[in-house]
Amino acid sequence: MNKNMGSLDRGIRTLVAVVVAILIAMGVLSGTWAWVLGIVAVVFLLTSLVSFCPIYALFGLSTCRVKQNQ
Repeated sequence: MNKNMGSLDRGIRTLVAVVVAILIAMGVLSGTWAWVLGIVAVVFLLTSLVSFCPIYALFGLSTCRVKQNQ
């Protein structure tokens, strides 16, 4: 499993996950929206922790910087 997520992508996903968690904890999000966005937030957090997104791999995408030999 090669990394396919760059630092900016990981940071944005983590930020979105934290914001969703705060909104759920404050009661701003509730019901079905809370469940759906909560699951998305967990997936975002997990993928950012391992630096791998299965959907990116499926489509052959990568936001990692490529190290070039000099």
